[in-house]
Amino acid sequence: MRLISVLLVGLLCFHSSPVLALGVNRTVADVITHYGDKVESRLQPRFAFAGVEWPPQRVSLVAFKDTRLMELWALNDGVWQHIKDYRVKAMSGRVGPKLQEGDRQVPEGEYRIELLNPNSAYHLSLKLDYPNAFDRQQAQEDGRSNLGGDIFIHGGRVSTGCLAVGDSAAEELFVLAAMIGEANVSVLITPRDYRFRPRQPLAENAPAWVDDLHGQIANRLQLFPLADKR
Repeated sequence: MRLISVLLVGLLCFHSSPVLALGVNRTVADVITHYGDKVESRLQPRFAFAGVEWPPQRVSLVAFKDTRLMELWALNDGVWQHIKDYRVKAMSGRVGPKLQEGDRQVPEGEYRIELLNPNSAYHLSLKLDYPNAFDRQQAQEDGRSNLGGDIFIHGGRVSTGCLAVGDSAAEELFVLAAMIGEANVSVLITPRDYRFRPRQPLAENAPAWVDDLHGQIANRLQLFPLADKR
């Protein structure tokens, strides 16, 4: 188990810095000690039902902007198996990727978890590696700077530019990521569920490369077929 001590002070979404409750100074190990058994009792039967060992080696989160749903999948013998769904309780913005600081957009594309924050103002949070290499490359070609950052999956029911999934879901995802290592958690964020919904024309002011991005996302979604959801 790879545990990382993080002492952030609530910097969660874009420029906001929510104030933490007094006396909060937890480590990732503290979170595992407090929530680990409870999370295992909730998740292990789900993995067993899907025929996936617990704890898994790799997992992927697939988040859909249009339905505000996040799916948890685990890799098993080279095949992704559906484990469960989470409801995204709050997100801001519209269809389209994040382009700059303050646009209130949730990014689109494939990301990794790069940090776990046990002292989040929104219970617990997992930081995405936005902007990733694709985001930076397109910004350079567009001549854009100040891309923003601090995009999290976190607890609670409010958010600006992040994905709020509620406290119970945040506990499960945080503990799972801590157990298997953040590098083994991928996050795919898509504007629509392209497994059964067609791609839509781009907005008039959207950069031309967004169509290619959505095509890449649609192809990636084929790894997580609807037929395998139970």
